[in-house]
Amino acid sequence: MGAVRLLAVDGPSGAGKSTLAARIVAGLRARGCRTELVSTDAFATWDDPVSWWPQLAGGVLRPLANGVEGAYRRMDWSTGAPRPGELVRVVLPEVLVLEGVSCGRTSVRPLLSHLCWLSGGSDEERLARAVTRDGEAARAELGRWQRFERGWFAVDGTPAAAGTRLSSETVSSPCVNGPLRIDQGKPLGSPRPG
Repeated sequence: MGAVRLLAVDGPSGAGKSTLAARIVAGLRARGCRTELVSTDAFATWDDPVSWWPQLAGGVLRPLANGVEGAYRRMDWSTGAPRPGELVRVVLPEVLVLEGVSCGRTSVRPLLSHLCWLSGGSDEERLARAVTRDGEAARAELGRWQRFERGWFAVDGTPAAAGTRLSSETVSSPCVNGPLRIDQGKPLGSPRPG
């Protein structure tokens, strides 16, 4: 993506993607790497889980690829119903970390330096974590979201396309605190063992 390296951390809801992405960003920044983080949670709504992508591509990915600052409007949930909120500027980084459901979708894979898939355990475990995070009132919507994302990932083939596949147990392991590199592994599209 021009001079910007693009890392996607994708996986189902409640898997721990936000936690992992925050750790990656902190590790890269600690090493002096200009790193920005954009989450799909800033765009997605219960009724629009993935078709908002042109807003991210047009507002952030294309400008950064052209060497200029990007921007997007973060979804505001303060009234209980989603509406466009504050303008978030994305300064030109060395590494852009995209985090969230569908950020490793087929259409962006040619731009990625690396795609990381985080499985996050069973549907029940992930639902429990998501309800703890979002509140009991969100349980029905989270269940509906899980059903949607199972179909999305099956059709999009995201897990199989990932250069790195992790589980929640791996992310909580001390080995993930080691040096972070996104320039290792096979390029996307190259053959991978089973």
